[in-house]
Amino acid sequence: MAAAAGETVSGKNGGFRVLWRFLPMLWPRGATELKIRVAVALVLVLAGRGVLFAMPFAYKGIIDRMSGPHAAVGIVFGLVAAYTLARFGGVLSDNLRNATFEKVGQNAARLLSARVFRHVHSLSLRFHLERRTGSLTKIVERGTKSIDMMLYFLLFNIAPTIIELVATSVIFYVKFGFGLVAATLVTVAVYIVFTRRVSEWRSKLQRDMNDVDNKAIGRAVDSLLNYETVKYFGAEEREARRYDEAIGSFTRASVRNEVSLAWLNIGQSLITNAMMAGAMGLTVWGWSRGRFTAGDVVLVNSLLLQLFRPLDMLGWVYRSIRQGLIDMEAMFDLLDTPAEVVDVPGAPTLAVSRGHVRFDDVVFGYEPERQILKGVTIDVPAGTSCAVVGPSGAGKSTLARLLYRFYDPQSGRITIDGQDIAAVQQNSLRAAIGIVPQDTVLFNDTIGYNIGYGREGAGQAEVERAAEGAAIDVFIAALPDRYEAMVGERGLKLSGGEKQRVAIARTLLKNPPVLILDEATSALDSRTEEAIQDTLDRIATSRTTITIAHRLSTIVGADQIVVLDGGRVAERGTHAELLRRGGLYAELWVRQAAERELEQAAE
Repeated sequence: MAAAAGETVSGKNGGFRVLWRFLPMLWPRGATELKIRVAVALVLVLAGRGVLFAMPFAYKGIIDRMSGPHAAVGIVFGLVAAYTLARFGGVLSDNLRNATFEKVGQNAARLLSARVFRHVHSLSLRFHLERRTGSLTKIVERGTKSIDMMLYFLLFNIAPTIIELVATSVIFYVKFGFGLVAATLVTVAVYIVFTRRVSEWRSKLQRDMNDVDNKAIGRAVDSLLNYETVKYFGAEEREARRYDEAIGSFTRASVRNEVSLAWLNIGQSLITNAMMAGAMGLTVWGWSRGRFTAGDVVLVNSLLLQLFRPLDMLGWVYRSIRQGLIDMEAMFDLLDTPAEVVDVPGAPTLAVSRGHVRFDDVVFGYEPERQILKGVTIDVPAGTSCAVVGPSGAGKSTLARLLYRFYDPQSGRITIDGQDIAAVQQNSLRAAIGIVPQDTVLFNDTIGYNIGYGREGAGQAEVERAAEGAAIDVFIAALPDRYEAMVGERGLKLSGGEKQRVAIARTLLKNPPVLILDEATSALDSRTEEAIQDTLDRIATSRTTITIAHRLSTIVGADQIVVLDGGRVAERGTHAELLRRGGLYAELWVRQAAERELEQAAE
């Protein structure tokens, strides 16, 4: 991708590129009903324009009949009725057109937004770690809103304006000669050139405004998501100042944008009113010489007003289309962002019969110049437990991310039952693995929904059995709303232990053959840790379990313990073997034992 999502490719090519990708949405493939709606809407556009062109002639007839020596009241009334019906017909055709076309625009918006949402979920963990959620959602929101607007403007503003200009030119040529036609075309050309150049200038101001708006939104969301951290450090005023700075930048950009809009409107009005004055002056002069009737003066006035109305809107439409292209370009750039981890063509599903996991000489680094794993080999036979320990930064949690295939190793391979996970479908791989993470983040929904998230389509009875297995059923039963109780944003209404039990319950519901426990109790107090550890030991039975641990007391019963240090396997063996060896593991054990004694003495 040439530009990061949220940035725009400036210049004509970027706009035409986006427009070219967007135009097929006007004629959706395989959607007969929507194509019929587009065709009917276009017919209504033509009918509406035909009716509108009848209005100036009816108006001219009214004036001519009333100003003549022998005014026929009946004819005048008839012309008034025709004029009124023409006005109503224009409104009727426009609204029928909008009602007919609405489904096309909404369908296009739905398809593209769903496609973008699906693609964003397919992007790598690296992409999401480097993004601000507020900015990302703003890009998708703006781009989606632009779709319906772009469809509407292209079909119902630009095309009808061209039709109206051609028809007006023909009428002027037939009734008033080539001079008025030339003046009209020159005026329209000057208007379009002026509007385009000023709007290009304004587009840069709009881009700048969007950028600072994205930053302000991102900063606000980031601050609110870290509400507790802000409170811990008494940083409310600091966050308010940072937000005020971001809003101040947006305010300044918005003021520049609105001032430029005022100058654009003034210039457009000067051009159109100059044309109106010239055309009216010409017809009044012709009337004074007996060449034109009073109705002709009204006809010219009415035709120019009808032309200038969409032409005046054309400036706004052009600006809206330019802004829509900018917004859609950012969304298409997001859609064009390549996924770092993709399935190979024709990848089979992962077939797990036993659950034998092996890391074979795995080398990996989040950045090329900073290697995390430097040739790690770990073999976890089916149905056994393997604990991975070591100092912070040794690469323990990286193993879980690689097994889930959030990243691919630079070299080496990871297999499950002898199948390279890089060669199978990611969905089938992740379906075979369950995880209880260190930091459990829950959806802002019910506790039942969060447990049921472990397996789509799970029934209430299955959710309750999973809750019982995770020993959280008693807590849920004590809640007024039971399984319908809301957990709050990120699960903040629950304690750390309760969130961990929800994570265990949804993993139980998933019932995977391979289980990862990523420091699942490191953030809990000793009593809660002990209770949850019993639950974890129970669910790990008969599964291949990889435990990433900080507290060594939780993994003494593991079938094997792997000690990582500096991105390499420093030691491996059982708890007893490693203590006898007197190496790094024994050193960590002694240090943690001393810390536990101090904690117990403090209690």
